[in-house]
Amino acid sequence: MTGPRQRELLERESAHLAPGASEESALGHRVFVEGRGAVLTDLDGNQYIDLAAGTLTQSLGHCHPEVVAALTEQAGRLWNVHDFATADRAALCDLLAELLPEELDTYAFFSTGAEVVEAALRAVAAVAEPGRNRIGALRHGFHGKTQGARMLVHWDIGHQAFSGNSVLGYSPYCYRCPLELEYPSCGVRCASLVRRHIAEKPNISALVFEPVLGAAGVIVPPPGYWEQIADSCRENGVLLVADEVLTGGGRTGTFLASERFGVEPDLVTLAKGLASGFPFAALAGRSAVLRHPEAGRAGSTASTYANNPLGIAAAKATLEVVRRDTLLARVTELGAVLDERLAELHAKYEVLGEVRGLGLLHGLEFVHDRTSRRPAPEIARAVYRHALDLGLRTAIGGHVLRLAPPFTIDRAVLEEGVTLLDRALERATGDTR
Repeated sequence: MTGPRQRELLERESAHLAPGASEESALGHRVFVEGRGAVLTDLDGNQYIDLAAGTLTQSLGHCHPEVVAALTEQAGRLWNVHDFATADRAALCDLLAELLPEELDTYAFFSTGAEVVEAALRAVAAVAEPGRNRIGALRHGFHGKTQGARMLVHWDIGHQAFSGNSVLGYSPYCYRCPLELEYPSCGVRCASLVRRHIAEKPNISALVFEPVLGAAGVIVPPPGYWEQIADSCRENGVLLVADEVLTGGGRTGTFLASERFGVEPDLVTLAKGLASGFPFAALAGRSAVLRHPEAGRAGSTASTYANNPLGIAAAKATLEVVRRDTLLARVTELGAVLDERLAELHAKYEVLGEVRGLGLLHGLEFVHDRTSRRPAPEIARAVYRHALDLGLRTAIGGHVLRLAPPFTIDRAVLEEGVTLLDRALERATGDTR
């Protein structure tokens, strides 16, 4: 429960702080003061296993000593020289060249996920052939809150609707198939419609997509979905822009989730875990796109905080640990443990309509019953709050809880976290079996 010191601080800041916080913050009523590895501590001294890893950002856990050291050392030397070269930037480029697929050999650095998505859209607009003036995206996708990113998925806010220039295709949401079909007898009809409406249209310049849709509830595509879409885009001259802000950097067990599905994108956006939660983002692309004369005009990859030395230091330190400690293999190993433990919960609780995921990224979808599959956000909220009271932090969005533990979490701590989730489910459902 929220203690008195936390309540006092929350009440004091509410007098000035604008509303609009995340659902998890609004429901959680916690004030965190420290993080170490996979454990958070609040203002009243309570501790929590953080299976949300910050905002699904803390690949190495909270305050990894090597990232802290790199940031501390850099903070004492240099903060901002616009986009002038630094020694660490060259080293980061070399490191990314080792970790990314070899065709993605050109990079630009930014501050946030939304900013790097906007940069990708600028690059697409710069190199698009005449007549290719529209962009494809997927229903349920999320690419950020800036105007261009919002318009990709026609996300309107307030009373004013700004129509996007995008064409929306069907995401691979098998559990709630909009076509009311069943996999595999469906023949992956959603993918064939994306091909028809996006990949085969002569006015489409690019398809912007999340290989695994994160904010939508960790929607994992079935075999055959990305394979046929990617091939069709390639055949028809439609650029593939993989939004890996969430999945990039190893979250699914490969450095890019695209690699899991055999997709070879032209552009990739990365942020979140790339620098262990420090504001930093990277756009990686084929040289034919990012070195195109129109895409490479002066200022096209520059902004006030782009290329900032602090972000570069955090990213370099993070990726050096990922590479040295072979953490991608560890993500796969721990992901199998999480798969097994969550399958047990799925078998035990009827309110868990579906559990899905890859590596250390999972979604738990709550329903009133498995026959109707009617979403149950109130159950998800109850589980989320009970979990916090028991010492477990997850990420909530509507009727889905997401789990994204740090790559460095001990197996015993991971299993303890799932045990606490089990107890939270018992409390929320009144099931004490």
